[in-house]
Amino acid sequence: MATINDVAARARVSTATVSRALNGKSTVDPALAARVQEAAAELGYQPNGLARNLRRQETAVLALVISDVENPFFTAIARGVEDVAQNAGYSVVLCNSDEQLAKERRYLEIALQERVAGVILSPVGPSTNVDTLTGRGTPVVAVDRPLTEPSSDQVLVASRPAAQEATAHLLAAGYLRVGCLTGPAGVRTADDRLDGYLDGLRAAGVAPEAALVRRAEYRAGCADAAAAELLDLESPPDALLLANSPIAVAVLQALAARGLRAGRDIGIVAFDEVPWATLIDPQLSVVAQPAYEIGRVAAELLLARIGDHTRQPTATMLAARLIPRGSSRRSLGES
Repeated sequence: MATINDVAARARVSTATVSRALNGKSTVDPALAARVQEAAAELGYQPNGLARNLRRQETAVLALVISDVENPFFTAIARGVEDVAQNAGYSVVLCNSDEQLAKERRYLEIALQERVAGVILSPVGPSTNVDTLTGRGTPVVAVDRPLTEPSSDQVLVASRPAAQEATAHLLAAGYLRVGCLTGPAGVRTADDRLDGYLDGLRAAGVAPEAALVRRAEYRAGCADAAAAELLDLESPPDALLLANSPIAVAVLQALAARGLRAGRDIGIVAFDEVPWATLIDPQLSVVAQPAYEIGRVAAELLLARIGDHTRQPTATMLAARLIPRGSSRRSLGES
């Protein structure tokens, strides 16, 4: 069985360099790290996990705590995290908080007890607290939603300008009563998307109507009542901006139950590109977020902080992209 000394000899580096390279330390020159990885693969070297954990007092495991495992947005984030982690020799444990603060706290406690190397977290809300983790030297990177903890890296998406662009798109398409169905109050992404919607109305000189706004939980099956309320108004919206894909499902189901058609009867733009968006008729207009990129960047930031705890925290803001399709084109619905 190959040893770390064998890998060091094959790669022509020291055993210390082998250790740092296989543990994803950012201080290793990329060319040397590549040589070490190649040598380890050629020799079939497997690190002694128990010995390594005793030395580092942590496991070569990252915890990923997401808000909703059923939401394709978060599963794409998870794929980005896992790809980077696996390449660096780390495993990823996936935890689903279900948008529940108590469940999230429990997973963070387990992460601390199990001495994971780091945590990537989509916070449930402003009450999320990671002080215990960071206070004990466990690095945390927040994704999708920010943390109040100033010592954590964050990877976010510019939701507000994207929501403004989507609202402007619906108004330009000829829809006159544009409404918004967003997520819970206090959740940063939900508030940003509502604010962006209001920005879009004001920029077009349209007075916002409180009756055309509803909030719902972000999870599947939680927006049915809110969707029904909007569609059953005496003067219902003729277009809707929807804050995520589970909300979009609820609205599309409500439209079908009423014999209404997206595009022709009501314009629809929803946050998040999903696999089924182009399979329905008309195809769904979306604000596509770079979910895989969020996960990739977050994992790289986490590994860099594991390698150097003295790094200054960073806030990475990624852009979203409007993809207009048939559900927001009145002309297609009337043809």
